[in-house]
Amino acid sequence: MSLSRARAATALALLLATTATACTAAEEKPAPARHTTAPPPYANRQTGQLKLPLDAYASTDTETYAVEDAQDILMRRCMNNLGLEWKVLPRLDAQDIEPPNLRRYGVIAAEAVRYGYHPRPDPPSVVRRNRVWDEREALPAEMQRAAYGPSGKGGCLKTAQHQLVGDTAPPDYHAFNQLTGTAVEASRRAPEVGDAMHAWHACMAKAGFDYPDPLAAASSARWNKDGPTPTERNTARADAACQQSTKLVTVWAAAESRIQRRLIQQNADRLHKAKARKDRWLAAAHRVLNREGGWAP
Repeated sequence: MSLSRARAATALALLLATTATACTAAEEKPAPARHTTAPPPYANRQTGQLKLPLDAYASTDTETYAVEDAQDILMRRCMNNLGLEWKVLPRLDAQDIEPPNLRRYGVIAAEAVRYGYHPRPDPPSVVRRNRVWDEREALPAEMQRAAYGPSGKGGCLKTAQHQLVGDTAPPDYHAFNQLTGTAVEASRRAPEVGDAMHAWHACMAKAGFDYPDPLAAASSARWNKDGPTPTERNTARADAACQQSTKLVTVWAAAESRIQRRLIQQNADRLHKAKARKDRWLAAAHRVLNREGGWAP
């Protein structure tokens, strides 16, 4: 069983909403909402406090890991009952879990100087967890069949999921993924965001860089290297400074929040049903983890 299939099999990891999802093409194009002077929907993006209305209908990384951990405990029990060992996933340190929406609108100053547009290296607890995933990919065939069954969705994985939530289907984040993509694309067309983008572009031009917007700067093929170059760091540093001076993120987040609120009203039943299913999985995971107490990998 491949690593990607093993990860996809775990409860919420399959459909975790990420920043990349928000940047996909929109399937529908709601008209830009009217400008508002409401305060921005976040406290400080550098500390990961960018919060958007649709976030309530997704799973945070912390919640996803909780479900994975609870399911893994039940898988270990199942494997042990078969006389087989099962190394559970190491718990992640809280400070190693990245806040949601951290790079939603491009690079952040806290990382630009050191990493440019490259992601920061995985912290130690993430490295340890990924190492266990890698070890599972190399398990003997007998272990693979016991853990995942011939289909990759059976075996002790299926047993653990049933013990966790019975017949409750895994959370479906299609509605969230679709709507958050729609919102970010629509917000880019909002007049006030366009004005802020022009100001950002002018600021970057003064610094000697020519990019239409922060997402284009961050995704430039020039940065497809093993690590950040001095040019990449300089570009990212200027990018972050121009975002701050033009208040681009404040304007963009306010526009997107306004659009998201409208989309939530238009899709309330669909979103509430998806959230209820997600909440059932999370509550079940917490019950398992609470029973285990301070279990150690």
